[in-house]
Amino acid sequence: MSEQSLGVVQRESRILGILKGIALLRESPVGMIGFGIVLFWVLVALFADILAPFEPNATIRPLAKPFTDLPDGGGTFWLGTDHIGRDILSRIIYGSRLVLIFAPLATFCAYLVGVPMGLAAGYRRGMTDTILSFIGNVILSFPVLVLYVIIIATIGASAINIVIAVTFASAPGIMRIVRGLVLDLRNREYVAAAETRGESPWRIMLVEILPNARGPLIVDSCVRIGYVIITIGVLGFLGLGLPPPDPDWGGMINETRQMAMSFPHMTVFPCIAISSLVLGFNLLADGLREVSLRD
Repeated sequence: MSEQSLGVVQRESRILGILKGIALLRESPVGMIGFGIVLFWVLVALFADILAPFEPNATIRPLAKPFTDLPDGGGTFWLGTDHIGRDILSRIIYGSRLVLIFAPLATFCAYLVGVPMGLAAGYRRGMTDTILSFIGNVILSFPVLVLYVIIIATIGASAINIVIAVTFASAPGIMRIVRGLVLDLRNREYVAAAETRGESPWRIMLVEILPNARGPLIVDSCVRIGYVIITIGVLGFLGLGLPPPDPDWGGMINETRQMAMSFPHMTVFPCIAISSLVLGFNLLADGLREVSLRD
């Protein structure tokens, strides 16, 4: 069989594996619940312009309670308004866009850094493994939240800087996971066959080893996205998240926390939004883990 034909067969087998995984996920009630929650928020983010009853930054009526109607019949504040008069439902809807853009983006960037480091450390071993593991252990020795605060306070609060901070703090953990998988997979027969054919080390790592480690990494990515969502919310609560007036869920809680006793709806609903999306990714990860164990 030629190398081109072998590549086609490998791609087809991977596609069939993905389709099989999707079919198996339907057999996991937990996974389907998580998938449904995540899909709900994805649809909310995609159709925010249609679903939001008001502009997210429009000042309309301060301190309106949930289900308050406008006197002129111009609409209903289903979740009430904040102290400035902005509709909370509209801000939650538009805030889902920011969360579902920057949380997966930050996680993806962390994997772009952590996966090559883990591949190199696990496959090459020796001095490469020692140096990369030492760097990772130094970064992981710091409390994650403290590390986030230090980075954001140093380089400033913005969406891109949050991505940089998450990448810097999360890449070492991803590296350790990938390294452990590679140490197990590097002794398999297909790796030895690739080495016999004279393939380059990076081709072996990226083509032969990485696809066979995708199961645990996909599960970890779902869990990690949930952690990043919490991180974005915490940074927003600390005033280090997305700069106002962007409808950041954590920032919404921070802006209204002093009035939470008198007007709990201003903080409760953003908290529910964060919790539900994190729960969705965690349940999806549990479902994928269950599927991988069956497979």
